Amino acid sequence: MHIHLSNASEKPIYEQITIQLKEAILANKLQAGDALPSIRALAKDLKISVMTTKRAYADLERDGFIETVAGKGSFVTERNQDFLREELLRQVEGHLQKAAKIAKTAGLSSEELQELLSIMLEEDK
Repeated sequence: MHIHLSNASEKPIYEQITIQLKEAILANKLQAGDALPSIRALAKDLKISVMTTKRAYADLERDGFIETVAGKGSFVTERNQDFLREELLRQVEGHLQKAAKIAKTAGLSSEELQELLSIMLEEDK
């Protein structure tokens, strides 16, 4: 798996790693039981601090995406379907909040925004 880091991003590097790994897990690019690179190996590969990768892995473990087994490494956890749905719902809400803010700035009515969303949903079918 390739992780792309941007120094121009508003997000700290550990958060960029966390987001990209979460997205890979949610998209089934990484599946339950898959081993992640060691903290040191990932830090070396990305040319960043071990503390940065350790923070990213700690956040992923806290959020239930990975588990770390002493002496063996970090692995993608079995995903609880309720947890998965909740995480995706949280992401949708965040995107909709941004869309609503932009729509207000553009002067779109609620009806116009809902119609636009309906059109977009139909296009994906």
